[in-house]
Amino acid sequence: MTAPASTAVLIVAAGRGHRFGGELPKQYAQLRGAPVLSHTLRAFLKHPDVTHVVTAIHPDDRELYDAAAQASGAGEKLLPPTHGGAERQDSVRFGLEALEALSPSKVLIQDGARPLASAGLITRVIDALDKHAAALPCVAVTDTLKRVADGLVGETVDRTGLARAQTPQGFRYNNILAAHRAVAGDALTDDAAVAEHAKMAIGLVDGAEDNLKITTQDDLMRADGLIAARLGDVRTGSGFDVHKFDAPGTASEIMLCGIPVPHDCDTVGHSDADVGLHALTDAILGSIGAGDIGEHFPPSDPQWRGAASWKFLAHAASLVAERGGVIASADITIICERPKVGPHRPAMRKRVAEILSIAEDRVSVKATTTEALGFTGRREGIAAQAVATVRLPLTAEL
Repeated sequence: MTAPASTAVLIVAAGRGHRFGGELPKQYAQLRGAPVLSHTLRAFLKHPDVTHVVTAIHPDDRELYDAAAQASGAGEKLLPPTHGGAERQDSVRFGLEALEALSPSKVLIQDGARPLASAGLITRVIDALDKHAAALPCVAVTDTLKRVADGLVGETVDRTGLARAQTPQGFRYNNILAAHRAVAGDALTDDAAVAEHAKMAIGLVDGAEDNLKITTQDDLMRADGLIAARLGDVRTGSGFDVHKFDAPGTASEIMLCGIPVPHDCDTVGHSDADVGLHALTDAILGSIGAGDIGEHFPPSDPQWRGAASWKFLAHAASLVAERGGVIASADITIICERPKVGPHRPAMRKRVAEILSIAEDRVSVKATTTEALGFTGRREGIAAQAVATVRLPLTAEL
């Protein structure tokens, strides 16, 4: 019996991106609240036909990569990264060699700074490898082309038969690995050029105008707009949580929105009883129709006894990411007489934003009392309500 066909993906993200500017390489710049690379990774990790993903990174970028991988949702498909080389071609070869033990049938090679590859495009490239040794997505050249020199315009170039090459570029794994080893040390512009050198037949597949490569700050702004246009399914969820207080003197602090806040009464709960994060977790789960916190983290399960509630919130955020969505805003209202929330609100907003990997100005934390009425007015407990807005893809991607 032959082993089932597998499709690996190599993300090339070891470059420095000098034309982009800024403090970080372009693959780690923020795009809609997450690193560019996290969007690239997510597109392939969620594709049902992709079995493994490996990333070639610069040796100095491991912490940046780990943050991007976490924001992508990661999962079992994502393999440990490999180090890139001095040139892109070296990085690709090292990445291909890192996959050798897995012996994939097919491999897709993708630029780390090309975050908008759609599921349809990925499928087209994978399917083309059933007929061809290599597959190249291209977009026809529609602009008039001019040859220029020394600041002057020369002749018009005939654009007939010309196309713009994109990634992911697909190959039968053994063929492209051998081809890269054969040209080690040469300077070829992309992996299709390596395939050309090896005399492979390269099949053409339709690329996509939205599948842009981020090279400049303007490209980043355009990518932001394209993602916003895709995320047209706006949803809102609400959450509410209550925890009672233990007797005075049982504690010196309680957890509120991920921050320890001084208080003389402990909150009673199975986890760390953070009402703010519990309410927000339920709001996010509700926005995507994913049940409530008790379904994902049952109080009857001893592994969650005393657990940090940020783990619950991060899980809810990961479910949004798995659906290709983003969290647009989070609004929490804490209801109690004591402790005083105001002095801690900036830290709470910052912590919630960190957990959700969104900007602080997308998080609101407020507090109110019940004017000494009810159980909160009698200081018997604390409550919180939250509203979350998420944006999900509206239609199937092309």
